[in-house]
Amino acid sequence: FFPPLLFIYIIPVFLSFGGLIPNRAPVYGYLRTDILPVFLILMLLRVDLLATVRAMGRGVLVMLAGTVGVVVGAPLAYLIVGGHLAPEMWKGFGALAGSWIGGTGNMTAVAHMVDLPDQSLAFGYAIVADNAVYLVWLPIMLGSRNVAGWFSRFSGVSAAYTERVAAAAEQLLSAREAPAMRHLLYLVFLGFGGATLARWLAPMLPELTLGADQAILTANVYQILLVTVIGIGLSFTPASRIPASHEVAMALVYLYVARMGATADLSGLDSSILWFLAGAYIWIFIHGALLLLAARLLRVDVHTAAIASAANIGGAASAPIVAAYHNPALVPVAILMAMIGYAVGNPAGYAAALLARLAGG
Repeated sequence: FFPPLLFIYIIPVFLSFGGLIPNRAPVYGYLRTDILPVFLILMLLRVDLLATVRAMGRGVLVMLAGTVGVVVGAPLAYLIVGGHLAPEMWKGFGALAGSWIGGTGNMTAVAHMVDLPDQSLAFGYAIVADNAVYLVWLPIMLGSRNVAGWFSRFSGVSAAYTERVAAAAEQLLSAREAPAMRHLLYLVFLGFGGATLARWLAPMLPELTLGADQAILTANVYQILLVTVIGIGLSFTPASRIPASHEVAMALVYLYVARMGATADLSGLDSSILWFLAGAYIWIFIHGALLLLAARLLRVDVHTAAIASAANIGGAASAPIVAAYHNPALVPVAILMAMIGYAVGNPAGYAAALLARLAGG
């Protein structure tokens, strides 16, 4: 139940506090400005929206309802606890929203969009809350298998639907070509080429502000949105079949998370983190409530609902685990649903951040 990314973040925190590795270094800035867009593009290469819709059908809508729960839950939770937090903590809520819709890559992307430094206290709070909720929510998603019968009566799902989803999911299993050196070169070209194109185009687009100091669309925002569009666009081309794209992207994510830990400064940690955590648990309750409502209206089973939630809150690392526990045949669908989370995580997470800022006044 302990996510490996948590340890990859915490270990560099202690190493930097102990003076064994530097807290500031030029390479850290390079990882944020240049590597972040690259791994976002590589993550999005394997998004297969059409295959997911064919296999999961109404389950995709349930997942998107969970995404709406994250977006709506951010301002509602911040409205309750924001008065006990520093004014800039809405940015931490935005980063957390990115993680809960897509994954760690989206968390860092949204933080970049709202100009939230990795070493800030708000970002540290988001990391702590992300893992604190994960350690509670994942066992609930796994244990929900034990109430499959009750859930089927609650949602009114038919046995034929469950069998149809499992059969469609099995058809997604396909062997991928073993990666060769040329594949890695393709990925390097697509990742850095797409990131460079987004970085070149972003300053040319018009900025949008509300008032004198409330920027909505900036060059940073445009860059991440362009990277998202480029990555999704490439997923409809033969580039989506390049092997090892997800593995290379995850290796870069791990490197980036270690960088986040190395630059973290939690010296200002105080009792306000308890309010941040309280807001996170209120928030996840709102996500769960909307997910249940969607499952009832769309008539899906507990397996679909649990995978849909895991694809949001846990991303590609957790959705397959939940799927394997509920029904191993659904693992390919779980991976594809998590990929959709990557695709919508950046704009949806940014929307959640803006709503949280509005809720905080």
